[in-house]
Amino acid sequence: MGDDKSTIVMGSRDLELLIPVADSVHDDSSKHSASFAPSHHSGRETFYKVFQSWASKKFMTGCVILFPIAITFYVTWWFIHFVDGFFSPIFLQLGINVFGLGFVTSITFIFVIGVFMSSWLGASVLGLGEWFIKRMPFVRHIYNASKQISSAISPDQSSQAFKEVAIIKHPRIGEYAFGFITSSVTLQFSGEEELCCVYVPTNHLYIGDIFLINTQDVIRPNLSVREGIEIVVSGGMSMPQMLTTIDTQLPPLERSRSDIT
Repeated sequence: MGDDKSTIVMGSRDLELLIPVADSVHDDSSKHSASFAPSHHSGRETFYKVFQSWASKKFMTGCVILFPIAITFYVTWWFIHFVDGFFSPIFLQLGINVFGLGFVTSITFIFVIGVFMSSWLGASVLGLGEWFIKRMPFVRHIYNASKQISSAISPDQSSQAFKEVAIIKHPRIGEYAFGFITSSVTLQFSGEEELCCVYVPTNHLYIGDIFLINTQDVIRPNLSVREGIEIVVSGGMSMPQMLTTIDTQLPPLERSRSDIT
């Protein structure tokens, strides 16, 4: 009996010793798992952030590449439909429904008009039409403004067209403005001074300022008029990285420095 009691007492003590041991093991395992949880969570957040940054960058790259292509196709498609609409109703009335036939007819018509207006008879007819238009109170202003803009890109380079691309020092020394030489004039004031009429556009091509600049102070870059118009319309984004002048003389800034020395 004594042995049985001692055995029971020893068993109960062993149980008391085992219970805290199990509790401590459980606490240690929970602490160990808890220590790994934040690191695992932070690693997942880092992966999501890296993936999101990579995906957004690639998406914006795709937009940058596709945007000019989409705009080009859209404008071209709109232009084809717009020009096709001039003569396609006539062909529809005749029972001919062929897409693009009106566009080809319109392009051919424009070409024929260009050939006809380049002749003496066409110029006479155009002059007579302008004579009537310029006597209309409101229409003549619209016609004159649109004709000046179209004359600027005309391959004939008439008297109203942009003559050359010019760079002038404006609005202060060290700053330059991009413009077009439209004409030249002689100023008679305590002698004669040859001036260039420089048009500096401030809003695409139809709004700008006119400056009378001394011929010696006008910088003429090696750019055609069409290249200059493209630079203005694009907001300067098509500006070449290097500009050279067509003058064999020194630029006005260098000439002024040499005069000082």
